[in-house]
Amino acid sequence: MKYIVLVADGMADYPLEELGNRTPLEVAKTPNLDFIAQHGRLGRVKTIPDKMAPGSDVANITIMGYDARKFYTGRGPLEAANLGVELGPGDFAFRCNLITAVEDKLVDYSAGHINSKESSILIKFIDEKLGNDKIGFYPGVSYRHLMVVKSGLEEHLEDLKCVPPHDITGQSISKNLPKGKNAEFLIKLMQDSKKLLEAHEINQVRIDLKENPANMIWLWGQGCKLDIPKFTEKYGLTGSIISAVDLLKGLGRIIGLEVINVPGATGYYDTDYAGKANAALMSLEEKDFVFVHVEAPDEAGHNGDLREKIIAIERFDHLVLGRILKDFKRKKNFRILVLPDHATPVSLRTHVSSPVCFGVFGKDIVGRAFLNYSEKEAEKSDFYFENGYELMDYLIKGD
Repeated sequence: MKYIVLVADGMADYPLEELGNRTPLEVAKTPNLDFIAQHGRLGRVKTIPDKMAPGSDVANITIMGYDARKFYTGRGPLEAANLGVELGPGDFAFRCNLITAVEDKLVDYSAGHINSKESSILIKFIDEKLGNDKIGFYPGVSYRHLMVVKSGLEEHLEDLKCVPPHDITGQSISKNLPKGKNAEFLIKLMQDSKKLLEAHEINQVRIDLKENPANMIWLWGQGCKLDIPKFTEKYGLTGSIISAVDLLKGLGRIIGLEVINVPGATGYYDTDYAGKANAALMSLEEKDFVFVHVEAPDEAGHNGDLREKIIAIERFDHLVLGRILKDFKRKKNFRILVLPDHATPVSLRTHVSSPVCFGVFGKDIVGRAFLNYSEKEAEKSDFYFENGYELMDYLIKGD
C-alpha cells in the first residue's frame, strides 16, 4: 500500500464579500480536489489543539500523527534539525526572520522575500558582529534563518513570549517585542541588528532598486530539542518528505523521513509544483509514504494577496494533486490525503485555529458524493477529528 499526504499550507480561508461571500477555495478551479470530495470522503480536522498557537509547526506535527501537546517544544528546533545544527541539553533555537522595519513599524515580515544569496550574506554578517561562543546565527532559505543560544547563557528562555512577525505586519515594533524574563537579552540583539543591517551595502542596493531592505532581525519560535518517536517505528512504513522550507524538512529529519530537495522549490509563488509531484512519484517507487508540502497559498494569505492565493490553489490542484491522481487512479493499493495545515485568511493575513477541511481517497474509502472540496461543503460532513493526530491513524490503519 502507498500513502500520499498533500498539504497546501494555509489554503483554507473565510468567505469574502468581494467573492460573493465565497472563499478562495470555493472560487478557484479545482477539478481534482472536487474529484476527491465526490469520490472519496470529505471531513474536517482540528490541527491546532486548544491553547496552542496556530502555526505550521504545531499543525504539521499533528498531521504527521503526533500529539503536539506532548511533543512540541517550539519552531526553532525543527528548523535547526534541517540546517544540521545539533542542539545540546539546555540549548535553545530561535527562528530568526530578516524583516523590513520603518521607524517603529514592521512593514514586511520577509524583507521583500529576499533571495537566499543576499540573506545568507546578511546573516553571516550578523553572526560575525553579534555571535560568539554562546550565540550563533545560521543562514536558512530566503528570509527564514536561525539563532541558537547555548545552555547556561540565560535561564528560563522557554518562558519568553515572542510574537511571530507575520502576525504583526503594519503594526508597532516596540509594542510587540519579546516579553518575559530575559526578554531584554533578545531585544538588544534585535535592536543592535538594526543598526548594523541598515548600513550594509546589500540593503543600500535594495533601497536603490526600490526593494524592501532586510534591515532588522526578528527572533521568535524558541524551543529546545524534541524527543519524538520515529515515523517508521510508529507506523511501520518507510517514507519521505518534500518541502521548500526548513521547518517541514527539519520535522521530517527528526521523525526519520528522507528529505527530498527539489530544484526550483522556493517556498513562494514561483515554486516548482510539478517538480514536487514528480519527485513524490519517484519516491513512491521505493517507499511506502510521501508527504508533500506547498507553501505558496500561505504566503499569499500573509501578503493579503487574494489573486495569488487563488492562483496558488489552482496550481496545487492541477500540478500536484492532478499529476499524482493521473498516476494513481488506475492503481488499487493507495490512499491520498489532501488538506491545508491551517487557515490563513486573506482578510486577517495570519493563521487561525479553526478546523480545516480534508479529503481522503483510495483503497477501501467509501465515497459520500459531496459536491466539491470546500470549507462550506466539509461542514456538512459528520466526519470530524477533534484530536487531529488521529487522522494519520485513520489514513494508514482505518477502514
